[in-house]
Amino acid sequence: MEGRIIKGVGGFYYVKTEGGRVYECRGRGIFRKDNEKLLVGDMVRISIISENDSTGSVDELLPRNNRLIRPEAANIDQALLVFAFDKPAPNYVLLDRFLITLRRSNVPCILLFNKKDLADEVQVKRLQDSYKDAVSHVHALCALEEGFKDALKEMLGGHISLLAGPSGVGKSTILNALCPGAYAQTGEISKKLKRGRHTTRHSELFEIDGGGYVMDTPGFTALELKDIEADEVRQEYPEFDPYAGECRFLDCMHIKEPGCAVREAVSAGEIPLIRYENYCSVYSELNDRKRY
Repeated sequence: MEGRIIKGVGGFYYVKTEGGRVYECRGRGIFRKDNEKLLVGDMVRISIISENDSTGSVDELLPRNNRLIRPEAANIDQALLVFAFDKPAPNYVLLDRFLITLRRSNVPCILLFNKKDLADEVQVKRLQDSYKDAVSHVHALCALEEGFKDALKEMLGGHISLLAGPSGVGKSTILNALCPGAYAQTGEISKKLKRGRHTTRHSELFEIDGGGYVMDTPGFTALELKDIEADEVRQEYPEFDPYAGECRFLDCMHIKEPGCAVREAVSAGEIPLIRYENYCSVYSELNDRKRY
């Protein structure tokens, strides 16, 4: 029987089959032997141990479309990355790190700036213009406004979406709008573990009313970029692509080299300053890491 892992915690994997039934499963020893970690979102083949107790074992991991390392997830169609206009104020370098991670994993990203009521029209337009070439779509919303729920369903309905962003930006509100009562389920860990609700944070897929899934993930305040070198970062900024090959030097890093077409485009307002400054920050960090 095939199904999708919708939650994994404490060595148990909760697999939802095509018939809609969820089985509590353990992974076979072969996964530990091969050092293969099962992830939320994975499609797997299971065998049933007890129909009465809805228990089984995961026998086989089916091929993945993609895999994310942080947060750990598999087979994600798209990500909804949520930041707030204020309270908390957005950390743009953190935002860009996440965009780089998603881009390198081939996961399309929808960027949502929440708490629109805390921003003026100039700020809203500036951020939408700054990130329009970096993601699939940029939205500015307020959880209090009419149509908020319908707008979310239009973005995520029919997809398997990752919901991510720093703590305090409104992910709980978004999840509950899409999946009423979702947080009442979060942390309902197997009685075998003898743990209470919310004693751990884990990723989990929730079914959206009307079709699709959304994956809730723990909030983050930092995101380390691994498996990427400083000289590769420029490839992750699509705003730079139109100027490829126009710099004086073929190996231009767009930092301080003379005759840099990217820096000239920034000065001319053709590339958003905030994106270029974030690029410089990420490049500098990775360059220093390589040195030490």
